[in-house]
Amino acid sequence: MKKIVSLFSITLILLLSACNDDYMDRFPETSIGTENFFQSEEDLKMFIYNLYSFPGVNEYGDDGYNTTDNAANTGSTEMKNIMLSSNPSSATISGGWNWSTLRNINLFLENFEKAGLPEDLAAHYEGLARFFRARFYMDKVQRFSDVPWYDQVIGSSDEELLFKGRDPRDFVVQKIFEDYEFASNHVKADQPTGAVNKWVVLAYKARHALYEGTFRKYHAELELQGSADTYLQIARDAAKEIMDNGGFSIHNTGNPDSDYGSLFNSQDLTSNPEIIFANIHEDQVKNSGWWEWMFGNYEVSPSKDLLQSYLMTDGSFYTSQPDYETKPFVEEFENRDPRLMQTYAYPGYELVNTATYSQGGGIYVQQLQKNFTGYHQIKGFINNTEQTVQNGVDFPVLRFAETLLIYAEARAELGELTQDDLDITINALRDRAGMPHMTMDPPVDPIQEARYPNITTSQKNELLEIRRERRVELALEGYRFDDIMRWEAGKVLEKEPKGIYFSGLGKHDLTGDGIEDIVLLDLGESIPGAGDKETNELGETLIYYRVGPQDSDASFYISGDNEGFMESIKDRGSFVTPKYYYRPIPQTHTTVNPNLTQIFGWE
Repeated sequence: MKKIVSLFSITLILLLSACNDDYMDRFPETSIGTENFFQSEEDLKMFIYNLYSFPGVNEYGDDGYNTTDNAANTGSTEMKNIMLSSNPSSATISGGWNWSTLRNINLFLENFEKAGLPEDLAAHYEGLARFFRARFYMDKVQRFSDVPWYDQVIGSSDEELLFKGRDPRDFVVQKIFEDYEFASNHVKADQPTGAVNKWVVLAYKARHALYEGTFRKYHAELELQGSADTYLQIARDAAKEIMDNGGFSIHNTGNPDSDYGSLFNSQDLTSNPEIIFANIHEDQVKNSGWWEWMFGNYEVSPSKDLLQSYLMTDGSFYTSQPDYETKPFVEEFENRDPRLMQTYAYPGYELVNTATYSQGGGIYVQQLQKNFTGYHQIKGFINNTEQTVQNGVDFPVLRFAETLLIYAEARAELGELTQDDLDITINALRDRAGMPHMTMDPPVDPIQEARYPNITTSQKNELLEIRRERRVELALEGYRFDDIMRWEAGKVLEKEPKGIYFSGLGKHDLTGDGIEDIVLLDLGESIPGAGDKETNELGETLIYYRVGPQDSDASFYISGDNEGFMESIKDRGSFVTPKYYYRPIPQTHTTVNPNLTQIFGWE
């Protein structure tokens, strides 16, 4: 049955359906007219709802659109353009310098007391606004580092404020966590379905403290390494408060082959014990915006590198197997962590929703094309043709799984991790997947160690495996780019994403039934006409491809001479350290305000 949404959620959905411009036409941004608003709790509620802005189903593509080692992308992305450019500058990188949301938040904070609410209720609404301000500013710090701090509404005559320069990152982040501290102490825990509550505040506080603590630890150019532990401790403590008092648990019904994947195609996450916060959708009320890009060969495709990070079912490293790099598609999925086959389309997968997939439905035989890896993603894919189902899928904005990963990572970075910590965090996730437990002092995977050569904690071995677990558990949910940035691992972005490996020309099985499905031809050969193509033992017509190098007229590109990996792109460019961990302030703004200077080599 379709979920029943509370009256609060319906109101919220309707409000979120309206654009900010329409809203601000009704409630002026300036102090003019504020005497007619902020008069009641209902006024405060309505204003706060307008600040709600949380991720949705498009997040499932962000590991590709943000450029990471988890996915390839044929489209134009900011990081790809930067890395391929001979001289990226503030004239060509112009995004992110928008402050209208902050103005709205500060307008609220200057006026909310007019409602005359009881002290604890007024503090709740102040906490909500300060939570949104903390989120807003953390986004700015992650992109620009030093930014001007504003905690008041700026008028057109406030020249000193309008033309101020950047404030130091350390100062701004201290202000951010003052806001988080107030919000986590005053936003109420018991709120209606779909509303921000204490646990949402703590989850973002933990996430952003982990980001800041690890960013400071691994980015010597900031000269803030001495304060890294302060934020790692905040992350640890915020996560532990959720773990001890939030009442959340990992969704585990004892079905390791489906429990994980069910989180990403659910029509109702409101009662799921793992969900701290969901973006709730209802058909024809607030549609999810979901569409079939995952099976339309539309720009993004998962990488072999991510696939190789998943462990074997016995807990051993996939990359420890002989010839692991050259295993054919079918063998890559044998005896693997069950989360792999709930993330990647696997041999034998039955495809129903074929709206943008010309290869057709039935048992999955992937469509192989130029500039793609050959892998398809099923995490977040709605394998159902009903529009009402697609419109109504909920998105898990905050999962308890992330909280557990934050706690484990913070403890390891601080050198405090114990087996008990692993059992209540990493091993809770592995229990859901039916995987062996992680123990202290695990063996080191040389592939993982080479990926992160700068780890300095005394618990390096443990941290390497915690990072693996984070990559696998949160794969293709949009976390990977921020993780690479905070770990100072930008060089991994230079590696071109590999796709499926083919041992040579001829016939290949892609479904796992031992019967060939496709034929690879030399670039000099021609694909037979419809009446001349062979059929396999099942009576299915074989699918033919001409393979060759990049820039040829092949059906898809392959790395070697008629054997090798599918290639998605020729070159990802170079990652310049530390410059590319930050973005320039757009030139249009530095021209107007010359006090806004560039940092870390940007011009």
